[in-house]
Amino acid sequence: MTKKNLYSEINDFIKKYKLNALREVAIFAIILLVFHFLWRALVGNIMEVEFIRNSAAFLSYQVFLASEWFLSNVLGIDITTINTTIYTENQGYVKVNLSCSGLKQFYQFTILMILYPGPWKHKLWFIPAGLIIIHITNIFRIVGLVIVTINIPEYWHFSHDYIFRPFFYVVMFAMWVIWVEYFYNKKKIVQENYS
Repeated sequence: MTKKNLYSEINDFIKKYKLNALREVAIFAIILLVFHFLWRALVGNIMEVEFIRNSAAFLSYQVFLASEWFLSNVLGIDITTINTTIYTENQGYVKVNLSCSGLKQFYQFTILMILYPGPWKHKLWFIPAGLIIIHITNIFRIVGLVIVTINIPEYWHFSHDYIFRPFFYVVMFAMWVIWVEYFYNKKKIVQENYS
């Protein structure tokens, strides 16, 4: 069996059983997972690159400042800060370090959108809009961790690892679904109608 035949058989199978959405989700997952494992494998080397380290430092500081402002001015929570650590009245703290920058998620989302098909005229505004949404998500992640530190500190590690960290991927998935439904599929439908 040749590659062409195998490819055709797979496409026929996908069309026959209406698995296009599942194929799209698989592509999304593969791109994110490959990038995740590459990042993990190279993180020590990546953080040695001055531009990457400076970018992570800048982003983590911006996340810290916005989180501090939101906690104090919007939620009215009494906090103390030293460097990039937020201390709460119950002796808890959340340190916003380089790994809290969201830089990995910025790159993941950007690579996902570059590799995923769709019109470039929309990618040129959709990628920056997505990065802003990821940054805001990161701010609320830190705010949420501070609230957990105050109210249920015994669940901090669980919240950090199993609620707030995966939430990045929920947000990226939602943005990707918007991309597929409103930009990629729309272009595909227009192309099919004119062919």
